[in-house]
Amino acid sequence: MNCVYILQSIKLNRFYIGFTSDFNARIEFHKNAECHKFTANADDWVLFLKIPCENKTQSLNIEKHIKKMRSKTYIENLIKYPDIILKLKERYK
Repeated sequence: MNCVYILQSIKLNRFYIGFTSDFNARIEFHKNAECHKFTANADDWVLFLKIPCENKTQSLNIEKHIKKMRSKTYIENLIKYPDIILKLKERYK
């Protein structure tokens, strides 16, 4: 299943945004810190949000949109206001 996922590190006070078609394998990849330059900087990454998508194109477009916003507040608002996610899914259908 394709999805966009957001990981959070409290230690770094940062988010990591990605998309994948195999969520479990991708999370294991991030847990192996030496493999991934960005997530290797901390060992406290936890899943903040997972957005199921209809296809790879939708996942990629939503990921790009969130990254383009460059805002922690926007990411936090995805949890506070679930309608934002629904609008993103509709926009990138």
